Amino acid sequence: MSLDQFGRHIHYLRLSLTDACNLRCIYCMPEAMTFRPETGRMRPDEILRLARLFAASGFSKFRLTGGEPTLRDDLPDLARGILELPGVKEVALTTNGSRLTERAAPLFRAGLRRINVNLNTLNPEKYRAMTRGGDLQKVLDGIEAAQQAGFELKINVVAVRGYNDGRDAVELARLTLARSWYIRFIELMPIGRIAGFQQSHLVPEKELIDTIAAELGPLEEQRREKPGKARLYRLNGAAGMLGFISSLSRPFCRHCVRARLSSDGRLRVCLLQDGETDLLGPLRAGADDANLAALIAQGLQSKPREHALRASVIPQTRVMSEIGG
Repeated sequence: MSLDQFGRHIHYLRLSLTDACNLRCIYCMPEAMTFRPETGRMRPDEILRLARLFAASGFSKFRLTGGEPTLRDDLPDLARGILELPGVKEVALTTNGSRLTERAAPLFRAGLRRINVNLNTLNPEKYRAMTRGGDLQKVLDGIEAAQQAGFELKINVVAVRGYNDGRDAVELARLTLARSWYIRFIELMPIGRIAGFQQSHLVPEKELIDTIAAELGPLEEQRREKPGKARLYRLNGAAGMLGFISSLSRPFCRHCVRARLSSDGRLRVCLLQDGETDLLGPLRAGADDANLAALIAQGLQSKPREHALRASVIPQTRVMSEIGG
């Protein structure tokens, strides 16, 4: 079992398959973002080898992220390969949804059953502005394709002041009245060289809840079976659920069971602190499984009790797309 120094069972790996993306979201990366060359990213055999070592150390849940993971043509094969590893109970995907129309059915056949789709507004012009050129209809079509394929869906909404914190948030929340969707509103987190933008455009959880309640009525908090990062709410009579993930205004560090592996093979045990453990370098230098497993264990022991944002310590080395969402 992969216990950290505070007794948390770290068993959930967010595995970035690429730092590249077909969008340039304002809250994720600078407009002039450049991506690392393919040689700097993990190859399929390296991904599966490290995934096997994480599974052997007690990781049972994997989420495939990016960048945009559907840019990889080998995504179904990678998903299938990880699902076949001993001890793995679940593999899920986070995507911007723009390529799901053609990708949903092959991914379902590969064994994936859960997908999180980023959808920050239902307004095409605002979507284009927030993604710097994205096509909202492609995402809506992708969501429909994923539903038709049989996926369980979650919709992720990053709240950005001045962009989607008013009517847009209300209209997204309204979707849960008739649909059994789970829509999660996520607070901006200051990371890397766009931290200033993220800090100035933060929408605290309470403000967002008040905005939605003013239009749609009170939100009733829901009990959950075990602690998690999202606080759950339901509108009166709604078929679906609302969630709020608020790393700044309501941190959930003591319940955090996640680690991240970037597409260049670096283990990051706290999204909001810069410490990392290089795994890809030693792997390519010939390290055996025992040495790599020891590096993983060492990295997990460095997981902090909590992030330090309230002390104004902001991670500087990467932006979100370089870490993995």
